[in-house]
Amino acid sequence: MGGPLLIGGGGVGGLVIALLIYFLSGTPGEVRTQVPDPSAQTATANGQADPAVQFVRTVLADTEDVWHDVFRKEFGRDYEEPKLVLFTDITPSGCGIAQSSMGPFYCPLDHKVYIDLGFYRDLKERFGAPGDFAQAYVISHEIGHHVQTLLGTTDEVQRAMERSSRTGRNRISVMNELQADCYAGVWANRAQKMKNILEPGDVDEALRAAAAIGDDRLQRETQGRVVPESFTHGTSEQRSRWFRRGFESGEMRQCDTFNAPAL
Repeated sequence: MGGPLLIGGGGVGGLVIALLIYFLSGTPGEVRTQVPDPSAQTATANGQADPAVQFVRTVLADTEDVWHDVFRKEFGRDYEEPKLVLFTDITPSGCGIAQSSMGPFYCPLDHKVYIDLGFYRDLKERFGAPGDFAQAYVISHEIGHHVQTLLGTTDEVQRAMERSSRTGRNRISVMNELQADCYAGVWANRAQKMKNILEPGDVDEALRAAAAIGDDRLQRETQGRVVPESFTHGTSEQRSRWFRRGFESGEMRQCDTFNAPAL
């Protein structure tokens, strides 16, 4: 998952670190959202649905429509829908305690995506990546980790990490995260073809969000220097490039970061 924000990885043991490593990292009518903290706001004072909650649920539903179609056509199997947990400050998860300081993340042990909506304020104000499609990119990245879990990639990543040095584990984590970025791009491509969801500037919003949470940029801003061997999610350029690759191709086979000649 994903320092400041951890854009979600997937796995336990060594992978929990990759999972909680570095910040970023159904139909709208169905009740999928869990809000364990009673202070989490799901409705406005007049009783209407909170627009932020409704937006997240709508994006989740769009990802489900796309991945149901992909799994059925390309893998001949059903897509297992993840659950969404909205929380405030802190909540338990299958991967340990989730805190807002970790940012959005996906837990492969319980197949849930955890989001503190306050993160989107940070994305806009602290990281300079405003816009609804910047938010959609974050959600679709975490769903990309769910896809990896369903396809067995998460287990393979954990086994590889257990055999690797610290530097090797970090590189594997980068590959894992960049593939989730690419899958987010695949989703955007397929969703546009299915539902015509994109408005002018949406892809640029996603690219800015991907760049805003690159390891190099975050390290430079938080510690004043960049340490490439400690990267766990990829550089700003890599994250935006792999999202673009998925978006422009719409093909999962274009997202094989683990065998790419260069990241």
